[in-house]
Amino acid sequence: MNQSTNLTLAQYRGLLIHYIKPLWRRTLLLAFILLASLSLDLYAPQVMRKFIDATLAGAALNRLVDLALIFLAVTVANQLVSVSEASLAADVSLQATNQLRTDLTRHCLALDLTFHNAHTPGELIERVDGDVGTLANFFSRFALHVLSSTLLLVGVLTLFFVIDTQIGLTMLCFSGGFLWFLHKQHQFSVPHWVTIRQLWAATYGFLEERLSGLEDIRANGAMDYVMRRYFEQGRRLFYGMMRAFLLVTGVSNLNGILLAAGAALALGLGIYRYTLGELSLGTVYLIFSYTQLLRRPLERILDQIRDLGQVAGSIVRIQSLFNTQSRISDGPGATLAAGAPAVAFDQVSFGYHANQLVLDNLSFALSPGAVLGLIGRTGSGKTTLSRLLFRLYDPTVGVVKLGGVDLRQAKVADLRRHVALVPQEVHLFHASLRHNLTLFDESIPDARILEALGELELIDWYRMLPNGLATVLAAGGGGLSAGEAQLLAVARVFLQDPGLVILDEASARLDPATERRLSRAIDRLLAGRTAIIIAHRLATLQRADQIMILADGRMAEYGPRETLARNPASRYAQLLQTGLYRSCE
Repeated sequence: MNQSTNLTLAQYRGLLIHYIKPLWRRTLLLAFILLASLSLDLYAPQVMRKFIDATLAGAALNRLVDLALIFLAVTVANQLVSVSEASLAADVSLQATNQLRTDLTRHCLALDLTFHNAHTPGELIERVDGDVGTLANFFSRFALHVLSSTLLLVGVLTLFFVIDTQIGLTMLCFSGGFLWFLHKQHQFSVPHWVTIRQLWAATYGFLEERLSGLEDIRANGAMDYVMRRYFEQGRRLFYGMMRAFLLVTGVSNLNGILLAAGAALALGLGIYRYTLGELSLGTVYLIFSYTQLLRRPLERILDQIRDLGQVAGSIVRIQSLFNTQSRISDGPGATLAAGAPAVAFDQVSFGYHANQLVLDNLSFALSPGAVLGLIGRTGSGKTTLSRLLFRLYDPTVGVVKLGGVDLRQAKVADLRRHVALVPQEVHLFHASLRHNLTLFDESIPDARILEALGELELIDWYRMLPNGLATVLAAGGGGLSAGEAQLLAVARVFLQDPGLVILDEASARLDPATERRLSRAIDRLLAGRTAIIIAHRLATLQRADQIMILADGRMAEYGPRETLARNPASRYAQLLQTGLYRSCE
């Protein structure tokens, strides 16, 4: 919260310039329109003063008609300018905020899993969409409205001095005091808006987490507990918003009273000077009009200052997100060769938390094209080993190599083109079959997709789809069997054509017939590739060349599968004899 109150002008200006600069033509046009509106605002009361004074002086009818037509034309022109300004400002704000959302989304996707494990998707949605949404006015109108309001304020005060020095000095002092009061309001309100943005993020995070686990919540009868937690979160949000809005309402009412007092003061001086015969009635009307017009820049500045309080909270959170750097950084770009790579772990240790190692001094080498079967109880480090190969994390100690290249020397995007995963839980998007298979890569031709489906014995299933590759799949795989979803996951890997494939026991939950079908697909997938099979049951290890058993992050056993199977003293042979490994996971 302290950061919010220390937000500098340079931080506001830097964010504004960065996203408005590409839109400089539209912004320049918007500035021109605002200046035109300002000129019309200042000119309209002058026309009305002439009309009043001309009427009292008994001017000819055609003179009065001309002045009335001029006033009407100025009023219509001002309305047209206002419509143009609103349309153009909306265009600028949408383009700027959309680009900011894009940059934030790209930044979040590039952050490592440590960050994502600490922040729920719902919270990040609020950061990317909610916080950015509050900046729409900041990008489109803030700087220009503050500038135009300042110019209008200066113009009105100048005209007050032209009309009467005493009135000009009075309104100058009033305006200066009011602006000082606005500045103090801003400093006081910013922390409240930062708190509200944080509460909204926590609320979105709570909803996302509970809705994603709705099946388990219902099955375990936890609906009442979830609703109670939701009411607690909603109560915190409610009281936070009440405090902020009561502050805004109270200050706004006070500001209205101050503005009304200033207008009454100027009008009283004008009437007093009129009774002394020093000012004409038209001039008194002009003072009244400019007093009302003076309210507009002051109220507009007030609105911008109020918005700036909310904007400041959002900018603090957005900059905090941008300042969060991934622990996984691109290497200098060492080349990973195509084809099946060798895999090597050299004295690798890793822990998700300090002083709590998940992998402890692990070393092994897997030759190109070989298949490693990985066995171990829950928490032994099997999944962590695969995450290190994807560089979702870097080892705390030691080196992981692919094809003889330290993974930290390669580009992350290049590495992940060489490694692919077939998981137990397949994530499918609410998108077309084509996009689900290619992960939205438009460069993959339809012929290649159909070829992959044919290799996986899915072509008959494909022909039953109503719209072929354009058929929209439900999010999470609704409408597909577990076997079909797993086969689609294998097809994804086929299309990616990696050198290293990691199988997280893709057939663990399938019926025997579907498992045999998937097994044939996996045999085709592993041909000519290096593979690591994270095993939950022994039957899937028949295609493994090497076996590794992990226990508490250490290598308990490692060697050729057939050799270990023939050695009655080996752990692997004992597992084969008892057939109990499935329960080890």
